[in-house]
Amino acid sequence: MDPFAHLPDLRDRLTPAAESPVRGTPEALARWDERARDQGLPASWRLSDRQLEDTRRALLSRRVPSQDLWVFGYGSLMWDPGIHFAELRRAHLAGWQRRFSYRTILGRGTPERPALTLALEPADGHCSGLAFRIAAADVEVESAMLWRREMLRNGYCPTLLPLATPQGEVIALVFASNPAHHDHVGELPLAEAARIIAGASGAVGSNRDYLAQVAAQLDALGIEDRYITDLLERVRRLAGD
Repeated sequence: MDPFAHLPDLRDRLTPAAESPVRGTPEALARWDERARDQGLPASWRLSDRQLEDTRRALLSRRVPSQDLWVFGYGSLMWDPGIHFAELRRAHLAGWQRRFSYRTILGRGTPERPALTLALEPADGHCSGLAFRIAAADVEVESAMLWRREMLRNGYCPTLLPLATPQGEVIALVFASNPAHHDHVGELPLAEAARIIAGASGAVGSNRDYLAQVAAQLDALGIEDRYITDLLERVRRLAGD
């Protein structure tokens, strides 16, 4: 099956896994560790390799080993999943909303000026995004790649939740917010979130570009998210656009 059979227009809008700067290979992890050292962070800036593996296996133990694994993308996964996938679908996750509620000091931020990144927060409505199916034979390798990317600082609560897709319901891996984490800031007022995003930048780019990429991919998918569009408008006004 063509992975893009359901969404052929996205074929040129997703970064191939082999070209992804955030694919969690051991080499990429070594680069991220070096970047953290350069910023003066201690070795404990992230979970150890053993902790990462333990949390990954704890999640995977809740599924049948012979099954494919679905993954929900609501932020940067929507344009740079960093994994090899066998199928791509539109998806809706009930009871959650995307919010810039997690502070990050690497990537698009620094310890001196942290950036904000997206997490899923409980809500009455739903969050629309993409569902990626990893073939059962590839789950072990690809989930490890994803885990190193998403769970380095234990900032999310990985869980398995039902997604509605045009082709039917699936159970998917979802990286929800972790309110107990010290970098979880909750839903900030739009003015405060816009001020932080407008001024933060790091080794992989600006926080503003991240927000703009989210907005652009949602627009390409025909997904309306007033929170994202209102936030981007505020950031642009601050920048004098």
